[in-house]
Amino acid sequence: MGKLGPTEIILILIIILLFFGGKKIPELMRGLGKGVKEFKDASKGETEESSSTSSTEVKADDK
Repeated sequence: MGKLGPTEIILILIIILLFFGGKKIPELMRGLGKGVKEFKDASKGETEESSSTSSTEVKADDK
C-alpha cells in the first residue's frame, strides 16, 4: 500500500504542474538543488571540522 506506481507519480506531477505552473518549476528545482548542495557542503565541513578537532585533542593529550 505504500508503493507509488507510475500512474500515481504521473498524477502527482500533473497536480504539481497545475499548482505551480510551468514557469515556476525550474525556479523551484534550482532552489532545491542549491539547498541540497549547501546541506552537503555543511555536512562535509562539519565532518572535516570534527576530524581536525579530534586530531588536535590527541596531540594535546600526548603532551
